[in-house]
Amino acid sequence: MKESIFFKLVFALTIIFCSAFLCFCEDDESYARKREKMVRAQLKTRDITDKQVLEVMGKVPRHLFVSPHLRRQAYRDSPLPIDEGQTISQPYIVALMTQHLELKGGEKVLEIGTGSGYQAAVLAHLTDKVYSIEIRENLAKKAAETLSTLNYSQVQVKWSDGYFGWEEHAPFDAIIVTCAANHVPPPLLKQLKEGGRFIIPLGSTLYFQTLTLITKKKGKPKVKQILGVTFVPMVGEVQKKTGK
Repeated sequence: MKESIFFKLVFALTIIFCSAFLCFCEDDESYARKREKMVRAQLKTRDITDKQVLEVMGKVPRHLFVSPHLRRQAYRDSPLPIDEGQTISQPYIVALMTQHLELKGGEKVLEIGTGSGYQAAVLAHLTDKVYSIEIRENLAKKAAETLSTLNYSQVQVKWSDGYFGWEEHAPFDAIIVTCAANHVPPPLLKQLKEGGRFIIPLGSTLYFQTLTLITKKKGKPKVKQILGVTFVPMVGEVQKKTGK
């Protein structure tokens, strides 16, 4: 009798495990299809032409960087809320900013505004050294945990004010700022390597900004405006400088 109960229990547990595994596989395939559709409909139809960027956007599991109740919306053509009033950027904007950095592999990249960690994960597929700074402690810890769980060991996350950059790892080949500022933080420009590329949303931190690409030429910034965007504001030292 005891053996009969034991085997029934084993059988029941096996059924539960197999069902859960099949459900997981179906979910994984479903998200893979959503990523494929996102790349095809949201990126290729616009101005994302870099084959490596398109490939990476089709690989990184964006749904794992948002709350479970938002995962079904992760591949929509829009930003999504994350903790502490912050957002994960629209897939197109992530791809566009990444494309303008023109990464070829081997570069050292600084990201200001880790957020969920998604942008850092995208960058990690294109180069092997990504340093990301997040001013909100809980977000920094959560992003670091997510990136570690997904084996993005190329990414180092630091809880600090991104206005000052990460001097001990400078100079950087590329810098990406994922929050709005009304001026370029001087420490960041100083930490950009000669010939390096720097992308940042510049303008009113309350309403509207222009995504701006800066290339450092002979120590001076060469500026190119890309398009209008709306990002959450940079906080910390930048507010002291602007009096806001």
